[in-house]
Amino acid sequence: MTMISRHSIRALCGASILALTLAAGPVLADSIFTPTSDVFEGSVNAGAAERGAPVYPGSEAVLSGEGLTPGQQITLMRGTTVLNADGPLTVDDEGKVSFALTVDDEAATGVHPIVVIAENPAAATVAELKVSPQVPLSGEADFAIESQPVTRGLYQVAHSPESGALFVTAAVGRPPVTESALVKIDPDTLETVASVTPEAAPARPDGSDGGLFAVYGVDVDDENGNVWVTNTRQNTASVYSQDDLSLVRQFEPGAVPHPRDVVIDQARGRAYMSTSFEPQLEVFDINTLEQLDPIEITSTIRRSQFGARSADLDIESGKLFSVSISTPEVAVIDLESGDVRVLQVGRLLAGSDSAYDREEGLIFVVGQGSDNLLIVDEESGEVLHDVPVGANPLSVTFDPVGRLAYVAVRGADRLTVVDTDGQIVANLDGGSYPNQIRILGDGAVYAINKSRGEDDARGDRISRIRPAAE
Repeated sequence: MTMISRHSIRALCGASILALTLAAGPVLADSIFTPTSDVFEGSVNAGAAERGAPVYPGSEAVLSGEGLTPGQQITLMRGTTVLNADGPLTVDDEGKVSFALTVDDEAATGVHPIVVIAENPAAATVAELKVSPQVPLSGEADFAIESQPVTRGLYQVAHSPESGALFVTAAVGRPPVTESALVKIDPDTLETVASVTPEAAPARPDGSDGGLFAVYGVDVDDENGNVWVTNTRQNTASVYSQDDLSLVRQFEPGAVPHPRDVVIDQARGRAYMSTSFEPQLEVFDINTLEQLDPIEITSTIRRSQFGARSADLDIESGKLFSVSISTPEVAVIDLESGDVRVLQVGRLLAGSDSAYDREEGLIFVVGQGSDNLLIVDEESGEVLHDVPVGANPLSVTFDPVGRLAYVAVRGADRLTVVDTDGQIVANLDGGSYPNQIRILGDGAVYAINKSRGEDDARGDRISRIRPAAE
């Protein structure tokens, strides 16, 4: 559930309550101003009837609440329409409530505010129901896909031309994470060559089990023969040997706030790490393994903070890119001059990844919340194309030879291929929950996906995608 400002809630709920009152009459004979709660206790979420699935026009959705006050009466409104027209919902003895509805075939895609009005005690909040575009499969005959299972909880992939290997990270579950691996893979056969389990992490602040230094983001340093990974759960990073996967350096917990991506800049001897929700990229010297001063990113939007969700490096131009998860912005960092430009890119919610086309100066940006791929002119910041690609696009990469952008659309189980004019040229089956997609040093596009459970044959696989031979 996404909370909005108190002012917005008052304005929205005032109009909705007035409409409800006019339609149904006062709640009580004496006054509609019954006892209130200072805050909305509990939470109400909106999503698909099938857990983890997208909501499409014409599909089923469920609004469910928990942590509410037993006996409380709940009314749900979209605009001036009461969704539970047969009467208020009653919160059960466990503080839970649920309401199923069918999203009509003509529903607009996007995020829809559902006003949640409680009575006894009175309170209000807003739940967001996202209706996603449904893009049909297409162009499968134009691409060849090879795939192999790896291990549970796959996350990211990197390629080392020097050692001729792929390196894949995996982590299962939430803290304390007790199952994680750094896996070395043969890029020709996609078979596992070696695997290592990260070391145990120290106890958490509350004294509970710290689990492992689970690995998430990954990139390779071929000059020093190392693999850099992010330990997101401990807010830090570690370095392994490409040769035998032995641990070279474990940085202390707290060194990097919630890191996701790491990218290696061989030309400048640096590693850059995204920090997800913070306005900075952390920087390390890959030769001395020392942490350096971060790159600060200031939002151009008043009273907002840039959340550096991703890191994407174009070595030849010396430009580093980061998309913000908290604002509709992309940062362009000139690593030679140190100049940081922040571009506002319009319709972007929960930005999650970016890629760069040096030839045309295009930035490709995906928004997990807005279900789209934006193609942005890097020089002017103009959004040239806004492409609906499906539910929850998480990762994007660009193939400069084929002139195509590849998008991992996690919620829709698709790999969407888009040209530089914003046209979808293929929408491929990506297996369960595609998590990352990258064009790597051998010219192929590699995709990593996760699973829906232990018996999911479509999950936890690495796939190689190439245009089909003519």
